[in-house]
Amino acid sequence: MINYQTLIDRWQDGELAAWSEQLAAQIDAGLSRQRYGDLARWREALAALPDLQVDHVELTDARVGVSSDQQPAAEQLAQLETALRGMHPWRKGPFELFGLHIDTEWRSDWKWERLRQAITPLTGRRVLDVGCGSGYHCWRMLGEGAAEVIGIDPTPLFVVQFWALQKYLQQQNIWVLPVGIEQVPAKLKAFDSVFSMGVLYHRRSPMDHLMELRDCLRPGGELILETLVIAGGPGATLVPAGRYARMGNVWFLPSDPNDPSKSIEGYPAPTRAIVTAKAAGTWVPPEHLQK
Repeated sequence: MINYQTLIDRWQDGELAAWSEQLAAQIDAGLSRQRYGDLARWREALAALPDLQVDHVELTDARVGVSSDQQPAAEQLAQLETALRGMHPWRKGPFELFGLHIDTEWRSDWKWERLRQAITPLTGRRVLDVGCGSGYHCWRMLGEGAAEVIGIDPTPLFVVQFWALQKYLQQQNIWVLPVGIEQVPAKLKAFDSVFSMGVLYHRRSPMDHLMELRDCLRPGGELILETLVIAGGPGATLVPAGRYARMGNVWFLPSDPNDPSKSIEGYPAPTRAIVTAKAAGTWVPPEHLQK
């Protein structure tokens, strides 16, 4: 049920050829049963998903999902719910499959609505979403008309969740890969839009992360950076000791002068900021848009 061969074959010619040569090995490592002990259980849940008739696909509503003109039988819905529960926790969302609401931990639709009007339209663009989780924003990007959406996330549970959704959504040109940005070939310069949302403050070296993002962009491509910032003057940053706003693994927050309140730990409180930037050079539409 998890099969990337179509993508590998398609990338063998063109800007992503260098990545296609490494991708099979990266996927094997990212979905290694020896490394991830729970992976077998998650795959069993994936295999237990029932075959259901899909009549409608929703990619532009807050709840990404599918529905059928004829409601599935109660036992089929129970089987679906049991399988989806076998893939908990669901972080980014929300989703809805055949009337069954997947109540995710985060309301990722709120973030999407904050930024969708602030970015270059995605129509026809090749998009990379770094740290995509199960791919919620990837589906929304596809719904905005992107030609190809690639999400990357090194957490295998999220990759399995993506494939569970894809069983029913069945959309071409959208993939979630079990890799981190460190596995993306250097100087790839193949994406028209690159998203990094909620990632920068988890990186030990934020400047290295910014350089990695830049190197994924085609000339003139757009970086969309969504991150936490704090109140402070130019150049001020926060490197918290221990947890920050109840989050672990927070290393770096740049400043923003507009919020004077405090986090629960007594640090300056976070504000979510969206920053866009263009790579050097002139953006030329991808070949399929020039025809």
